Amino acid sequence: SVLQPCQPINETISVEKDGCPKCLVFQTSICSGHCITKDPSYKSPLSTVYQRVCTYRDVRYETVRLPDCRPGVDPHVTFPVALSCDCNLCTMDTSDCAIQSLRPDFCMSQRAP
Repeated sequence: SVLQPCQPINETISVEKDGCPKCLVFQTSICSGHCITKDPSYKSPLSTVYQRVCTYRDVRYETVRLPDCRPGVDPHVTFPVALSCDCNLCTMDTSDCAIQSLRPDFCMSQRAP
């Protein structure tokens, strides 16, 4: 199989928040793909190794409205949309830096129709 380069792809994701009983699932553009990394054979306690991951370079932000939120709860959720991607250090502000994570369309609450 051929490793896909780091690039924007269409993906189904979910958004949800406390006070809103339904999860919204929709298509957006995220960064995905392979980044070349190096793992030194000799590891010194004084050296630091940084792994590069496929992450956002240019983004725009979009906002969706969650249905049936409780009174007083802001139903809007803003998320980044990938315009371009880059192999770089993982930024927790915009990326899931976990080694193993849930599917991007995973919902803890009921899915909105």
